[in-house]
Amino acid sequence: MCTFVPLIFYALKYFLYFSIFILLFACGATQTNTETGSQPPPLSRDSVNKILLKIHAKEKAYSIDTLFKNKVKNAGFNGCVLVAQAGQIIYEKAFGYANFKSKDSLYINSAFQLASASKTLTSAAILLLKDRGKLKLTDLVQTYLPEFPYPQVTIKMLLTHRSGLSNYIYFCEPFCEKPNMYKGGIFDNRAMYEIIKTSKPDVYAQPDKKFEYCNTNYALLALIVEKASGMSFPEFMETAIFKPLGMNNTWIHDPKTDATHKNKTIGYNGTGKVEEDTYADDVIGDKGVYSTVEDLFKWDQALYSEQLLKKETIDEAFKGYSNEHKGKRNYGYGWRMIDDGKNPKIIYHNGWWHGYNSLFLRRPDDKTTIIVLSNKYNRTTYQMQGVLSILSGTSDGSEMEGEE
Repeated sequence: MCTFVPLIFYALKYFLYFSIFILLFACGATQTNTETGSQPPPLSRDSVNKILLKIHAKEKAYSIDTLFKNKVKNAGFNGCVLVAQAGQIIYEKAFGYANFKSKDSLYINSAFQLASASKTLTSAAILLLKDRGKLKLTDLVQTYLPEFPYPQVTIKMLLTHRSGLSNYIYFCEPFCEKPNMYKGGIFDNRAMYEIIKTSKPDVYAQPDKKFEYCNTNYALLALIVEKASGMSFPEFMETAIFKPLGMNNTWIHDPKTDATHKNKTIGYNGTGKVEEDTYADDVIGDKGVYSTVEDLFKWDQALYSEQLLKKETIDEAFKGYSNEHKGKRNYGYGWRMIDDGKNPKIIYHNGWWHGYNSLFLRRPDDKTTIIVLSNKYNRTTYQMQGVLSILSGTSDGSEMEGEE
């Protein structure tokens, strides 16, 4: 009787400690999920196979492969392709060379300069900071860049290309003594901002008056990311977006470290000549992301959950704010769109820079994704009518053609 009571006491004591531990662990897990967002559990192999069978993935992959082999043969396409439907990859393949001189072949994890398709990720950085309460889209640019000489421009106007600002690609070049050099240093985002402050270039239009696609907007957004986060733009992108999404072969251009990435490709013009380093290469935000088709697919899939951004934020990003084009064509937060009211809405962005072409297309209604990355200038990169026709029997992709 004397030994039984202590045993009960110790049992209750350890039960209490264990319960507190479980409670604290559960609270910690809940906090982690809240901070990082929810990611749906992966489907079983059987479930995936049923989806692929239902959408006739094998037959579609064969037709898509034939289409791209013809692009290679007849148009000289050189790049990587990934096509998914119902959220499942049905086709991915690499065609040609990463380096024409050494004849190094492209692989599915080869990394390409995304050019203006980088804007989808710059936009995500701004929207993530909004979700974290670090900024508001209605904030004036001067809140973060006090010497900015246009007082009525907001972050939202930069995102939607409604700032009225002129394009730095054109107005900054006369101030650069050499390509990629300003006052003896690299011509980068800070140099661009310095020129804006001192020269106050004329605007295209008054703020929010009309849509005018302009790289200056997204180069400024990269600077705002740095001010609002307290981190460099590459560091924030790596820690807040690339790493959490598992985009392990994605990085921001840096002339000092690009060559250390073994999967980096070389950009070529249409005749196969190397595109040398040139003016504005080191301005980032409007371009400058290197990535692979599989990493971009991870980014694409994250937009179907709250893994990175809140659902209401994602919905807001995919609305059209180009009021002059309320019908078929429009622009959201870092994304173009085709929405004619008849066919499923297409959300996409093209890119072209330094010999690289990119197309990143999403059709959320049936979770279709088309990603095409090329390191040899080729306009067929943007021509996806044939792929859309294979996937759904209809096509409305003519207006996706275009360089940015």
